[in-house]
Amino acid sequence: MRKIVAGKLHGIHVTEANLDYHGSITLDPDHCEEAGMLPMEFVEIWNKNSGARISTYVILGERGSRCCILNGAAARTCQPGDQVIICNSVYVHESELTALKPRVLTFDKDNRIVDRLTYSVERAAGGGYSFSILNESNDVLRVPALVGRS
Repeated sequence: MRKIVAGKLHGIHVTEANLDYHGSITLDPDHCEEAGMLPMEFVEIWNKNSGARISTYVILGERGSRCCILNGAAARTCQPGDQVIICNSVYVHESELTALKPRVLTFDKDNRIVDRLTYSVERAAGGGYSFSILNESNDVLRVPALVGRS
């Protein structure tokens, strides 16, 4: 079994840091549902501003609120306004890798969804794998490591 990205909220902004709550991250159910994140599911959180990396579980906030609230000890790692990446994962057999299509949402400064992307892994013709990022129209986007190469 391999631990693989299942969904991601990329660049969502922290709306509140609540040290006095007993733990977790509070997220808008709309965002969670689109990215395939479940209540009580463990997620990794990576702070783009500070580089802090933590793990906690999801609780659902008010639908439509666009909230991203770090609670308890997690509140020490982020400040309101920080951009974070929130990622859930699944364990799959390598044979199931190409069937997995992780959903990735990107956000503006008000936590409105800007892009809805999909990660896709396919078997390459000569063996091994190929990786693609697709937008909502299924157009293939350039993978950052390949930008600037001819």
